[in-house]
Amino acid sequence: MATIDTVKEVLVENLDLEADKVTEDATLESLGVDSLDMVELICDLEEKCEVEFGEPEGIETIGQLVAHIDSLK
Repeated sequence: MATIDTVKEVLVENLDLEADKVTEDATLESLGVDSLDMVELICDLEEKCEVEFGEPEGIETIGQLVAHIDSLK
């Protein structure tokens, strides 16, 4: 599964978002992802993508999140 699809799946499951709103250009803020949501999102993505996030900083869009995950694989 492509990383963007995994991110969409996790966001749709956890935040009850519509999958078509989760695009690479969408900002985390525009999707309503707050700091608590981000912690949960990172935990789920670490598990599903088998990566260690560390302390991601400067990630504002879904595209940046996907690129960060891909850089860890």
